[in-house]
This record gives sequence, structure tokens and C-alpha cells, in this order.
Amino acid sequence: MADKDADQPQEPEVPDTGEATSAAAGPEENSSGPAPQGDDDLTVDDILGAAQTDDAAAEDAVIADLESALLSDLKRLQAEYANYRRRTEEQREREIERAKGEAVKGLLPVLDDLDRAEKHGDLDEGTPFAAIAVKVRAVAERLGVTAFGEAGEAFDPQHHEAIFQQPMPGTTEPTVLEVVEVGYRLGSVELRPAKVVVAAPAD
Repeated sequence: MADKDADQPQEPEVPDTGEATSAAAGPEENSSGPAPQGDDDLTVDDILGAAQTDDAAAEDAVIADLESALLSDLKRLQAEYANYRRRTEEQREREIERAKGEAVKGLLPVLDDLDRAEKHGDLDEGTPFAAIAVKVRAVAERLGVTAFGEAGEAFDPQHHEAIFQQPMPGTTEPTVLEVVEVGYRLGSVELRPAKVVVAAPAD
């Protein structure tokens, strides 16, 4: 009997490491999930509804002041830019009118000659000279040239050039008595003043 036991191979002994016990345990006992949350955990509503500390309130006040100051600066810059654009546009229009005025000034003596010819009856309707006068005046009108200065209007030294003053009884203020040479404007640019005879109050 002893010889039979000695001839049979013996199984190696496996050291006891505790794995068998762990494997035998159920999956619920071996799982390592997060611990269940308690009733005291904070929610988002709790955080948002929490009272601010003094430091947080002071920081919010500083941020609000900065936002207000930045908004005021932005509005001021917007207003300054709008004014700058308006002034630039007005300046550009004036420069355009001045440039056109310099070009049109060469046309004024021709218009004066046409006026004198008309007063002397040299612009009879149907004549070639009358047809030329119509075309020249149409060009001036298309360019925006307008004449000013009429007898009977109040004398304005800003727009009238008095070449003679004549005292007139019953006159209470200087008045244009006669227009010797009409004035011309191009838009807001005055090309030349009107030359006039002024009726002045009699002493």
C-alpha cells in the first residue's frame, strides 16, 4: 500500500492567497462603485441661492462700476465718431464746391457779357447769339451756379458790394436801389458779391 501511494504523482500544493475567497464572493461585494450620496450634498440651486459674502459683493460692485464706465466710454466714442464723420462729410462737400467754384469763375465774365447784351437788346429771339446765350446759361445752371442781387432788397454787406450810396428821403434802412452787377453763388460758396447802388437814409 505504501508503495502504491509513493508511485502515484502528487498534485502540487497551491499556496493560499485569498483569491479563492475573493472569487467566491459575489459580484456585489467585489464591485468598487462610488459611495452613495448623502442628503447633505449641495445642488446647483443651493449654490446659486447661497448668500454672498462681503468680499463677493464688493467684487460684484467693482465689476458693475467697470461695466458702467466702459459703456459710458463706448457711447462717448460712438458720438465722437459720428460727429467726426459728419464734419468730414461737410468739409468734403465744401471742398468740392470750392473746386467747382474756381472752375466756374472763368464763366462769370461771359455771363456778364450776356446780361449787358440782353439789356441793350442784342439777344433777339431766334438769332444765333441768343441761342448761344441760352446754351451758356444752361451750362451754368447745370453746374449749380445761381445769381443773386435785386433792387429793393435790404442791403447786406456780407453779400453786396456798395459802389455808390445815395441818400433817399423816407428810407429807414439801407436798401439796394440798383444792381450794377449781379452776384453769383455755387451751392453755399459765394463766387462774388453783387455790386449795387445803395439807397441810404437821409440825414
